[in-house]
Amino acid sequence: MSSLDNIKIKLTNFSISEKYIIINCAVFAIIAIVNALYFLFADNHLRFFQDFFALPADIGVLITRPWTLFTYFFTHFSFRHLFSNIIALFFFGRIFLIFYNSKQFLKHYIFGGLFAGLIFIISYNLFPALIEKKAILVGASASIFSVLFGATATSPYYNFNLLGIFKIPLWVISSLYTLLFISSLPYANSGGELAHLGGAFFGYFYALELKKGKDIGSGFERMMDTIASWFKPKSNLKTVHRRQGRSKTKMAGKTKQEFDTYNKQKKIDLILDKISKSGYESLTAEEKEFLFRAGK
Repeated sequence: MSSLDNIKIKLTNFSISEKYIIINCAVFAIIAIVNALYFLFADNHLRFFQDFFALPADIGVLITRPWTLFTYFFTHFSFRHLFSNIIALFFFGRIFLIFYNSKQFLKHYIFGGLFAGLIFIISYNLFPALIEKKAILVGASASIFSVLFGATATSPYYNFNLLGIFKIPLWVISSLYTLLFISSLPYANSGGELAHLGGAFFGYFYALELKKGKDIGSGFERMMDTIASWFKPKSNLKTVHRRQGRSKTKMAGKTKQEFDTYNKQKKIDLILDKISKSGYESLTAEEKEFLFRAGK
């Protein structure tokens, strides 16, 4: 087996949050290398990535660069900024995937970032303290807070183990972050804090809607599934359909697959209720294993 094959296998086994960590690191590495080379040869600082990857607060500029609503939350210019975000994404992503699958992570991350970007733009064109200021937005933190607050809305009493010593419920972590965002608004990073609040609000709201059985991102999921199907190799094998008796294909008016899916979701809901009431540590080893496999 070649080294490339080994890399592909390892990437396949990574969780969706770990893959997004790799994407953010790869984008940062490309930007850093290009910027360093440009500086060495031109004795100047390259503004290309700042101009075409960062989200501008100016609506007139945004109209000419609409893609920045998406690219900004994969873009970092500071290693410290990148490092703090990938650490948060690693831990909060793992917690989120206990309760949800990869597609839900993707939707929280993408839509949380988009919503936060809109809040950033609206704020700089609405609030008197910000209207006259020029600003850009970069970084994955708003998307990450969408993931964290989504997990919090789902199971507020789930305990986050800090260094294996302190057990902090998610609602406490989210509350402290909210206070941090609000208290920091009058200072240097007002736009960033507003974006954080936007991402956090969206993640919390989305998860509450999911608990009601409403998936506001289902249309996006269908679109992504359709696009992915274009790149899947078509099989030459023919499918043979056999008619089976009604008693074999239906159980309580449902197909076996529908029945199994219903039972699985019911078991997940019961486990999540148990976490909400008694905390994650109250689960049995079997329940923890089931929840982990269900989140894959």
